[in-house]
Amino acid sequence: KVRYIMAVLKYILDLLQGRIRHTIEYLQICITSIVLAIIIGVTLGVAVSRSPIAAFIAVNLSGLMRAIPVIAFLIAVIPILHTGDPPTIVALVVLGIPPILLNTYTGIRGIDPAIIDAAKGMGMTTWQIMTRIQAPLVLAIIAAGVRTSAVQIVATATLASIIGAGGYGLYIIDGLYNFDNTEILAGAIPVALLAMIIEVFMSWLQRILTPTGLRTLESFEVARV
Repeated sequence: KVRYIMAVLKYILDLLQGRIRHTIEYLQICITSIVLAIIIGVTLGVAVSRSPIAAFIAVNLSGLMRAIPVIAFLIAVIPILHTGDPPTIVALVVLGIPPILLNTYTGIRGIDPAIIDAAKGMGMTTWQIMTRIQAPLVLAIIAAGVRTSAVQIVATATLASIIGAGGYGLYIIDGLYNFDNTEILAGAIPVALLAMIIEVFMSWLQRILTPTGLRTLESFEVARV
């Protein structure tokens, strides 16, 4: 009996350790991809905001790359990046850039030029205009793009297991291979919960980053409607 109990406890501990390891692997892939997508997307959005031609090229090129199936992209980059996390992160970053890039560009272009002219008339430098005027007005819009990007990345990262990366996708792939619905749900449910947590958190963050004046205006418009 003692041997049987010890065997059961060992099985449970091994299961928990495997679950924790896969959770950490999945979070590492997702967080790295989201951070890189934010850095690249915001940088490109700011860089092309002053040139309609550059913005047209950047937005459409990123959208075109986003249209490429993630599985096809993963397989295509294997000869260059091999298997594991690197090709997965590259594919997820490419998937996550377009919403952030588009929202950054749209937010900057949507600022009333009269506000910028007034700031220049007050003697504010370009850096002061960017940090004190443009950034507060654009952050909420960028957060909306990050929200869309993050949910897409979390939901798609399960495909990483196809090329040898870790995470919850291993449960789904093994479940499909073994026709085991329980194992499929063991991978699908945590991913769905993580996506919902990110959705709720980013909605809250977007609300917090919206300037008080704009929040008041939105509330007034909703009440009037």
